[in-house]
Amino acid sequence: MEGGNSPSVQLQQLPLATAAVSVQPHTDSFSYKENLIGALLAIFGHLVSSIALNLQKYSHIRLAGSKDPRAYFRTKTWWSGLVLLVLGELGVFSSYAFAPLSLIVPLSAVSVVASAIIGIIFIKEKWKPKEFLRRYVLSFVGCGLAVVGTYLLVTFGPNSHEKMTAENITRHLVSWPFLLYMLVEIVVFCLLLYFYKERNANYIVVILLLVALLGSMTVVTVKAVAGMVLVSIQGTLQLDSPIFYIMLVCMIATAIYQATFLAQASQLYDSAQISSIGYILSTTAAISAGATFYLDFMGEDVLHICMFALGCLVAFLGVFLITRNRKKPVPFEPYISMDAMPGMQNMHDKGIAVQPELKASFSYGALENNDSMPEIYTPATLPIVQEQHGPKGASAPPYRVLEHSKKE
Repeated sequence: MEGGNSPSVQLQQLPLATAAVSVQPHTDSFSYKENLIGALLAIFGHLVSSIALNLQKYSHIRLAGSKDPRAYFRTKTWWSGLVLLVLGELGVFSSYAFAPLSLIVPLSAVSVVASAIIGIIFIKEKWKPKEFLRRYVLSFVGCGLAVVGTYLLVTFGPNSHEKMTAENITRHLVSWPFLLYMLVEIVVFCLLLYFYKERNANYIVVILLLVALLGSMTVVTVKAVAGMVLVSIQGTLQLDSPIFYIMLVCMIATAIYQATFLAQASQLYDSAQISSIGYILSTTAAISAGATFYLDFMGEDVLHICMFALGCLVAFLGVFLITRNRKKPVPFEPYISMDAMPGMQNMHDKGIAVQPELKASFSYGALENNDSMPEIYTPATLPIVQEQHGPKGASAPPYRVLEHSKKE
């Protein structure tokens, strides 16, 4: 009986062995091919997105003096930038389905390099050769370092590949390394949010750390959603699983809150600082999340891990040098606020503007709304007598006051 049962036992164990083999890393040649496809898609997506944002910025600059604030909607340049932006984001989204998360995230340095090169090529000012080299030498060095770092990342990136099925994602979601990582991240996020909201700790590191922690969850869910879509396209439907919609909702929610904190940071700090510090913090947090959730570095030797870390450091340094050389915008003040003058009391504390807002003219004038002012602040006027043409012999008024329009 034992001899008769052994074939059935072997047949029952065969699917389990096949399932165990399916989650193992692929061969080196196939994994390198998938890494290359994912890296090329990410580089293409970031490059196209950078071009798109610069096209839209160019459209806004050209229509800066227009009276219609939405005139750029009628320009082909802005719409071309929007189409390219959608195409670039689709490329980045697709790249997560092929390559490991820890490889795709640092490649966002390509967008910084592309923006720097576009800014140098399309510069309008005329610079002397010595002044040009002195001003842009850091940008050239930063671009070179970012390219070297990107090459190291692609060459020594992790080779762990796994099909993003609902079963595998659920297994990673309840694993103890990720649960421990989530616990630490939630505690740190709550502490940072407390100091930011209650203690008014509006430091750039605090805000961008909040963005980085949210971004790490965003990229984890993006890879899960993109991988499940790819597996569904290949023939195994995964879109009917509840974990797909859980990941989709988490992806949208974290992306919205991440954009909210980024908007708050952009109101307080320069965009160059946000780009450099945000890239470093977000990349570090995303790599940590990928290493704990998807086990990207499982089975990698020490040499590949060290070279990958070196590529990240070189890319960090390159982005820092590129953004450090950007010219900081000088804020333009069309008039001096009375509140800013020492010793000057503002007697219009009821919301009435003393000086006109910056609209189409920079000229100084009277109060914007005289009708809602108290009578004590209303200027005195002489009685106006209209000129009348009466019959001959009628006495004319000794004087008349002509009425002037506000434009005069």
